[in-house]
Amino acid sequence: MTRKIAFIGGGNMATSLVGGLVESGHPPASILVSEPEADKRRDLAARFAVGVTADNREAAAASDVVVLAVKPQIMAEVVTGLAAAARDHGPLVVSIAAGTPIARILEWLDYPAPVVRTMPNTPALLGCGATALFANDAVSDDQREAAEVVLRSAGIALWVEEEGLLDAVTAVSGSGPAYFFLLMEHMIRTGIGLGLSGEQARALTLQTALGAARMALESGRAPEELRVGVTSPGGTTERALELFREGGFGELVEHALTGACDRSRELGG
Repeated sequence: MTRKIAFIGGGNMATSLVGGLVESGHPPASILVSEPEADKRRDLAARFAVGVTADNREAAAASDVVVLAVKPQIMAEVVTGLAAAARDHGPLVVSIAAGTPIARILEWLDYPAPVVRTMPNTPALLGCGATALFANDAVSDDQREAAEVVLRSAGIALWVEEEGLLDAVTAVSGSGPAYFFLLMEHMIRTGIGLGLSGEQARALTLQTALGAARMALESGRAPEELRVGVTSPGGTTERALELFREGGFGELVEHALTGACDRSRELGG
């Protein structure tokens, strides 16, 4: 059976998920996007041939899965507004809003809804995302599969068994792209300082990052093993890695990710 999926909000992340679903074979006629901006509605309908509306209640009432893809600041207003329509037939509710606990969503819905909370990251916009999901006890096995289908359309999707672990996910993958961008930024800057042109330093840095990620993903070998494999004793790589260690690189990474996790808990509390 083809599930009817409604997206509440037609922003970048929703657009990425809609595109991924359509590309993977989900019928566009079974997707409905509720978006207040007329230009975005027209664009979504033209690009993907999906249904569009400006009425969140209409979208919630017509679907098996309701994906909340709005900013956290307006979640309360949006969810409260569609709660009655959703309550009548009890769709699966999937939230991609950062920092909004399931307990709060249930308060706004005002009924014991099946809710899956997720933590995607920005590479999902390119179909290369990493998303973690957590389901409350009201979610059935079939609904877990439905949520996974939606999020897997934009990259990998994995389940965590405690909602609190989404704070750790936020620290590792949610905020993670920025860590790599920071490293790239400094590698490019240093390459220029060593005499390369800006274009050369950028191309070499970005291709190296891509290649390292692909090696880690496709080789089946642990990053530690790969690191050892490209580090010749007494060579240039060993010298650089020694300097990283002397500067407390490992401790700094641990400190930064722990700080991000702590901040995620504060924001969600």
